[in-house]
Amino acid sequence: MYAIIKTGGKQRRVAEGGLVTVERLDGEPGDEVDFGEVLMLAGEGDPKIGAPLVEGALVRGEIVEQRRGPKITIIKNKRRNTYRRTKGHRQHETVVRVTGLHADGSKAGAAKKAEKKPEAEASDDAPKAAAKKAPAKKAAAKKPAAKKAAAKKPAAKKSAAKKPAKKAAKKPAKKS
Repeated sequence: MYAIIKTGGKQRRVAEGGLVTVERLDGEPGDEVDFGEVLMLAGEGDPKIGAPLVEGALVRGEIVEQRRGPKITIIKNKRRNTYRRTKGHRQHETVVRVTGLHADGSKAGAAKKAEKKPEAEASDDAPKAAAKKAPAKKAAAKKPAAKKAAAKKPAAKKSAAKKPAKKAAKKPAKKS
């Protein structure tokens, strides 16, 4: 089974267990990521083609590595003008291992959330909830700070009246 997903403004074909290199995603290696923009699911029976997205489809993956791609050299040149500029660029990218393709992503996502939720409820949430419901006293409005006067610049030094430039002494004419 494979899917066509859209990420980073590009479309990628992914299969379960495969690696895919995409534009930089937030997260550390080992974090789980979900791709909700699934354009097509195929492989088992008739392919499901979205218009534009397949309803409820989800592709789940795990970040393997954060890295930078190969260096690309950009050269600008204007002929006959001695204008040349060279610049390099390395794109940030993320390597993701696809762990699952789900035709109905809402069920897969809800199951994981349901597993985590009972653990959170087991902790002492009651005091926190009571604190949230109690009306908070309004703090007195603070007055805006008075604007400080701009620092005065020191007076410019008065220079003496400009002296006339010295005249060059006349050289005697050469006799030939």
